[in-house]
Amino acid sequence: MEQLQKIQEQALAQFALISDETELEQVKAKYLGREGSLTALLKGLGKLSSEERPQAGARINLVKQAIEVALQQRREVLAQLKLAARLAAESLDVTLPGRGNGSGGLHPVTRTLVRIEQLFHSLGFAVSAGPEIEHDFYNFTALNIPENHPARAMHDTFYIDPEHVLRTHTSPVQVRYMENNQPPLKIISPGRVYRVDSDATHSPMFHQVEGLWVDETVSFANLKGVVQDFLQRFFEQDDLQVRFRPSFFPFTEPSAEMDMSWRGGWLEIGGCGMVHPNVLKHVNIDSEKYLGFAFGLGVERLAMLRYGVNDLRQFYESDLRFLKQFN
Repeated sequence: MEQLQKIQEQALAQFALISDETELEQVKAKYLGREGSLTALLKGLGKLSSEERPQAGARINLVKQAIEVALQQRREVLAQLKLAARLAAESLDVTLPGRGNGSGGLHPVTRTLVRIEQLFHSLGFAVSAGPEIEHDFYNFTALNIPENHPARAMHDTFYIDPEHVLRTHTSPVQVRYMENNQPPLKIISPGRVYRVDSDATHSPMFHQVEGLWVDETVSFANLKGVVQDFLQRFFEQDDLQVRFRPSFFPFTEPSAEMDMSWRGGWLEIGGCGMVHPNVLKHVNIDSEKYLGFAFGLGVERLAMLRYGVNDLRQFYESDLRFLKQFN
């Protein structure tokens, strides 16, 4: 009995001093494990007489229960201490000023693209897209651009291999669309294009939107009307005027440069013309029956004019002070 009392007192005293869960389990084994002191007493019951054994067994079990209760209580205390320490480490000082969540916004070029698509959609144009790595045939040959044309030169064009380039305009989308659809056709093809050029008003990668309308009665007058209506609505200027100046593009005939009235003068805004019969021939459209017009506009140029940006490079420098103005 004295030994039992001593074991119980030692166990409870040791449990009270332990502050680590792993250590607590190790001390538990000292008393209740297979080789523990209390377990040894239970094993020794067989040596007692039949009269002594029940009373001794009952007393050993009472001590065992007291030790298990003390062990469980210490486990709970250590768990609470651990939780309190974690909560203290993760606590927030609610007296500090909060960090505001910044709100993002569409990039000004993206805004411009969305506006362009919405306005042309209201005029009945569908939106078509194509690959940015383009075959030489679609980028040049099908658009009536001869082998010796300067646009094919490596100092103007990014070549992937002898037959593939990073497209220099979105006109190849028009060719691909005409290959798979019969007139009447009325589409715009916005997207990224690539040319070897970089300064305040040019970038190696930029965006274009090109339009195409092919039908039996399409005319130059329709072309000018569509362009002028779009520009007036895009810049929200009902008195904005458009004029055409004769020019040359291999894929249109006749061709023209488009100017718009701007701040008391005229500003070049893009190129246009009637689709060349050779282009229609490449896509098996009868040029005797159908006519078409095409035009091209620089998206960054439109964005710069609309938002008053003087340097194209600001769009791509990821300066948040600049971009936050468009949130």
